[in-house]
Amino acid sequence: MTLTKNGMVREIGRRTRLKNRDVQAMLEALIDVWTEELVAGGRIELENFLVLEVKEIDRGENAGKLKGGEAPRCVRRVVVRGSRKLKEALNQSVSG
Repeated sequence: MTLTKNGMVREIGRRTRLKNRDVQAMLEALIDVWTEELVAGGRIELENFLVLEVKEIDRGENAGKLKGGEAPRCVRRVVVRGSRKLKEALNQSVSG
């Protein structure tokens, strides 16, 4: 199963009894705030859930080639790490 943005809006609206358009506006603002923070090189930590952060990766001398030119030596990637609590919950659901 995949939980899409629209699915999240509906489920949050159902659980909170907020209007879907209000939930959608909040969710879109949250995505904008997170995007700006990550682009600026920041870190997002949602306690007991996950951590999002940007890592700069130096690919060294042999970074490779792209169509039309060289690939960048350094690239930035978003790294997602689950919290200890999330990892424990996932492991408990497997071992049931």
